[in-house]
Amino acid sequence: MEAWKRLLALTAAAFACHAGAQSWPAKPIRFVVPFAPGGTSEIVARSVAHELSAQLGQQVYVENKAGGAGTIAMGEVKNAPADGYTIILGHVGTLAVNPYAMKNHPYDVTRDFVPVAMLARVPNVFVVNAENVKAKDLKEFVAMAKASPGKLNYGSAGNGSSGHLATEYLKMVAGIDVQHVPYKGTGPMLQDLLGGRIESTNAGAPALLSHIRSGKLRPIAVGSAKRIAALPDVGTVAEAGYPDFETSQWYGVIVRAGTPPEVIAKLNAAINQALQSSSVTQRYATDNAVAEIGTPEQFGAFIATEQARWRDVVRKANITIE
Repeated sequence: MEAWKRLLALTAAAFACHAGAQSWPAKPIRFVVPFAPGGTSEIVARSVAHELSAQLGQQVYVENKAGGAGTIAMGEVKNAPADGYTIILGHVGTLAVNPYAMKNHPYDVTRDFVPVAMLARVPNVFVVNAENVKAKDLKEFVAMAKASPGKLNYGSAGNGSSGHLATEYLKMVAGIDVQHVPYKGTGPMLQDLLGGRIESTNAGAPALLSHIRSGKLRPIAVGSAKRIAALPDVGTVAEAGYPDFETSQWYGVIVRAGTPPEVIAKLNAAINQALQSSSVTQRYATDNAVAEIGTPEQFGAFIATEQARWRDVVRKANITIE
C-alpha cells in the first residue's frame, strides 16, 4: 500500500510540474543582472526584457544585484525555485572566467545552471591615449612594446574584467610585456587614460566611441572577428597577424538547473523573437552589439568554447580574483 501511495505522489508531482510548464508564464519574471546599473549588461538586459514582456504576456523586470564579480547574484539564482520565474544574465566573466580565476568559486556553471539563449556580442576595442602614444595601429603598438618591455601600461575595469583578460590574451599571442593597472570600474580607468596617466586599454565599444570621435583616444584594433560599422577603418587583431584571435563581451540568459524543458523552450523562442524586434535591433545598432539567435544547445556549445579559451589565458597569465 505504501508503495502505491509513493507512486501516486510521484505521478501527481510530475503532472503538476508538467501542467505548470504548460501554463508558464502565469506571473511576472525576474531578470537578474549580476552587475551594477549603468553598464552594457543592463542596456542589453533592459532592451530585451521590454520585448520579452510583450512576447510572453507577463512583465519581465530587471533587477541589478552587483557584488563578488557576479557570484552573489549567481548564487542567489542557483538557490531560487527551478520554475523559470527567475532568470539571470550570463556573461563571459561569470560563466567563463570566474570558475578558473577564483580559488573558492561558489557554483558549478555546468551543474547548477542551464543555458537558454544567447543575447548579444559587444565588440571590444583596443585604444591608446592619442596624445601620448604615437602608434597608429596594433602592429606599431606591439613594436613599441617590444622595444621597451614593461614600460607601457594598460588600465582595466578591475582584476579579472573582460578588458584585463583581453589584454592578457593579446600579450600571450603577441609576446609583449605591458603592465596591468586595475581600477574599480571603467569610469575611473577612462579618467586616467584620458588624462595621460596610463597609455592604453581594452573595453567595450559603447564606453569608448565618444572619446574616439573626439580624438582623445585612438583605436588601434578591434577584438571581434570582423570589423565593426562604427570603426570601419580599424582592423581586427586577427588582421594584424594573430589568426583566430577574438575577444568580445557577450551576454545570454541562463536559468537554474532543473527548470522544465518546456519552459526553457518557450523562453528561448520568445528571446529569439525579441531579438528580431525593431526596438532591440535599433538599440543594438547604436551600441554596435550583434544579436545572436540560436538554440540552448548552441549557446551551451559557445560557453564551452569560451571556457576553454579563457581557462588557458587565466592559467598562463596567473590571474586570480579574490
